[in-house]
Amino acid sequence: MTSTVVWGTGNIGRLAIRAVRAEPALKLSGVLVHDPAKVGRDAGELAGLDAELGVAATDDSKAVLNAAPRAVVYAASGDIRPEEALDDICRAIRAGAVVVTPALYPLYDPRGAAPEFRDPVLAAVAEGGGSLFVSGVDPGWANDILPLFVSGLGGVIDVIRCQEIFDYSTYDQEDSVRNLIGMGMPLDYGAPMLWPEMPTMIWGSQVRLIARALGVELDAIRETMDRRALDTDVRTDTMGDFAAGTQGAVRFEVQGIVGGEPRIVVEHVTRVHPSCAPDWPRPPDGVGAHRVIVEGDPRIEVTVEASDRTGNRAAGGNATAVGRLVNAITWLVDAEPGLYDALDVPLRPAVGRLGRRPT
Repeated sequence: MTSTVVWGTGNIGRLAIRAVRAEPALKLSGVLVHDPAKVGRDAGELAGLDAELGVAATDDSKAVLNAAPRAVVYAASGDIRPEEALDDICRAIRAGAVVVTPALYPLYDPRGAAPEFRDPVLAAVAEGGGSLFVSGVDPGWANDILPLFVSGLGGVIDVIRCQEIFDYSTYDQEDSVRNLIGMGMPLDYGAPMLWPEMPTMIWGSQVRLIARALGVELDAIRETMDRRALDTDVRTDTMGDFAAGTQGAVRFEVQGIVGGEPRIVVEHVTRVHPSCAPDWPRPPDGVGAHRVIVEGDPRIEVTVEASDRTGNRAAGGNATAVGRLVNAITWLVDAEPGLYDALDVPLRPAVGRLGRRPT
């Protein structure tokens, strides 16, 4: 069994502990935390499981890496601390671990990444013999392997569109929804996730990856952005009240331009209440979905809905993203050391897990 550490126990880390526990080929050997209040607590408790796993959380990353784990799921945030996240990940690679993470957006497409992100990883790989695979929690597979698979079913292809469509009132992440994305804020509020070039910084790598896979050259990457205000006050179960006149929906596109036209598009449509922007695309059940549309002949549309055991759609989407990362570990362990992307790492069957519930 592959000794595996989960680094971070937030929304993604909790799901990672569950995913490692569910994979027969992996053994959870360590859990790293930042919050002193979590040190010493059992991994099962931190993951919200009903059982203890016999692994106590620690904040001593040096000791954990000195124990030479074969794999690390790096689930700590890289949103506002990319340099620190890159340093942590490189330390794990130098310790010989294969690392999977959603934390470094530029490395969704390593070949197009800036040297300040790519070069330290390549140096760590050469020094320690570890590996790295980065895929997003939006989830990454919906913006890379799924659209590419669907494109292979078509004939004439005009546009490939990847959509995330969600009702954010189901999220239990108030700080992100209000402060990062701007829901409930004035329309002139400078939400960090909506700053000019920020969507391209996050999702542009996936557009470039699709273009590379399809063998096309991008003229440019372009953004569009639209925000709508709530017509009335609304109340949510998870985050409280949102006032009329504040931002209630946002829609943006990151467009890969080919021949002067948007041909590869990653689109996000998010609301804090179904009444806002009723003319924008909606998920089938009104809650959330990921959709790939291939415009052409034939036109192909694939919609994927995922929910966790409580029925939460947002958590279900995150769980599939974590599953993609954790399930890549066994392939990475067998592969040569290196810096990998979604075109390298195959989507593997759930070998040994059909009908199996971890004990």
